[in-house]
Amino acid sequence: MRPSGGAAPSDTSRARRTVGLPDDGAPLYTVSQAAQMLDMQPAFIRRLDTEGVVIPARSAGGQRRYTRTEIDHIAALAGLMGEGMTLAGAQRIIELENEIADLRRQLAIQPIPTIAR
Repeated sequence: MRPSGGAAPSDTSRARRTVGLPDDGAPLYTVSQAAQMLDMQPAFIRRLDTEGVVIPARSAGGQRRYTRTEIDHIAALAGLMGEGMTLAGAQRIIELENEIADLRRQLAIQPIPTIAR
């Protein structure tokens, strides 16, 4: 039998507190942490910075700090490269996918013109 936990506080409860979790754009992860999360060599991640593909923020001590968004980008690059793409080819595919997504968002926002008959 599974022990029953307490009920979560309601939206109007005084006991409800929002936990301040970092957003996907917060530079929190070192090269080693990113490499461990992605199961890849830190040298590959450093190479992406050297070649200007993924440019992380730097800590006060000069260490690279990656965001979750950058880590997702690195994972996408590695996936495409694992399928035989070059780094430049993988980067271009991601750029084109992003452009398509932006255009789709723009089309979704635009009002549909009515045709007078």
